[in-house]
Amino acid sequence: MAAYYYLISSLPDLKSDGEMPLSYKEFLDLCESQVSPDKFRLLKELTLSSTEGPLVNEWNRVYGSLTKELNYQRSMKLGKTYPNPADKEFTTVQVVSSALAAKDPLEAEKIMLDYEFQQLDELVGLHMFDDYVLFGYAVKLKLLERQGCFDHDKGKSEFRQLLGEVQQRVYTL
Repeated sequence: MAAYYYLISSLPDLKSDGEMPLSYKEFLDLCESQVSPDKFRLLKELTLSSTEGPLVNEWNRVYGSLTKELNYQRSMKLGKTYPNPADKEFTTVQVVSSALAAKDPLEAEKIMLDYEFQQLDELVGLHMFDDYVLFGYAVKLKLLERQGCFDHDKGKSEFRQLLGEVQQRVYTL
């Protein structure tokens, strides 16, 4: 397993309640000359649901479990059927329940992001300066990138516009 002493020590800290200190593209630029071509390809192709790479397969199980539980609980709230996840974990169920009970979608996302960061920290464990740390960092960046797509004011504006369109359609009936 390769050691990335300089690369990892030069990366800014990532926090679930913080901003993205660098873009994923900037992260890739830093990695390109430091990692093998095969590892770089994996980093370049990385998504939140990837299954290939150090730590990534373990992360996929955590993320998949979280996604299944979220889909299950949302479906139950809507009165729809959805297969009950076989690999339920108490903490995952609690986190999803808390997120679904949140006062707004942004707060729910923050609850989920905190949990995802915590899970990644547990997966990285005591690894230092190796592929596990590098790929854990990459997944956290992807999570922050995803969260960056949520804009409270823009979402509120979009909701009002959609509501207005629905009201107009109702009135024309």
